[in-house]
Amino acid sequence: MKGRTIIQIVLGLVIVALAVVLYNSIQKPMRFDNEYTKRRDACAEKLKAIRTLEDAYKVTYGTYSGSFDTLFNRLMNEDSMKVVSKVINYDKIPADVDINEISELEAVKQGYISREEIFVNPVDELRKNGKLPIIDANGHKRQLTDEEIRNLRYVPYPRGEKNEFELEAGMLEKSGFFVPVFECRVPLTQLLSDMDHQLVVNKIAEINEVKGRYAGWKVGDMTQAVTDGNFE
Repeated sequence: MKGRTIIQIVLGLVIVALAVVLYNSIQKPMRFDNEYTKRRDACAEKLKAIRTLEDAYKVTYGTYSGSFDTLFNRLMNEDSMKVVSKVINYDKIPADVDINEISELEAVKQGYISREEIFVNPVDELRKNGKLPIIDANGHKRQLTDEEIRNLRYVPYPRGEKNEFELEAGMLEKSGFFVPVFECRVPLTQLLSDMDHQLVVNKIAEINEVKGRYAGWKVGDMTQAVTDGNFE
């Protein structure tokens, strides 16, 4: 009787162990996919902000930047973006004229409105127009600070490592014309370097089955004049 009891206990432990192994074998890929998605979304937010800055750089300087130092320093420290300022000349508007009832073009022609070009700081202008948004830890939407802009260059994972996104810029010949292009990217081998190696290998192999698909996250492209992100 004692021997049978021992066998039953051992069998029970084996069943529990098998159940744990089976549970983990199911949960492990699910946890990987959840973490993969979280890291993709974190990269996407940074890459979209970098694209916004690159677009502002192109508008301001006529090309993209292949250097984070140049990109951030010039946009943050130079009053170099040309914008058109509209001034209403109230002293020139007759009492019987309602400026809201005529077109802006007509108002300019009559001298009621003046347009003048001024140079402003690109980052200040982006913030003014709400183009550098971030959701803080309290769930409030605000604009990126200078420090947060400088830290956009760093890949958000693995935590504690200061790996930088790869950034390139140049000119691409298209139909006899040269157009500026840029690309900012991070390969999955770097982004997922602290995760289960075999699951990372499997994910990359899955992506590589699609011809031309990049095994990582990026915005822009050095081979075509687009600024799309492959996460969009």
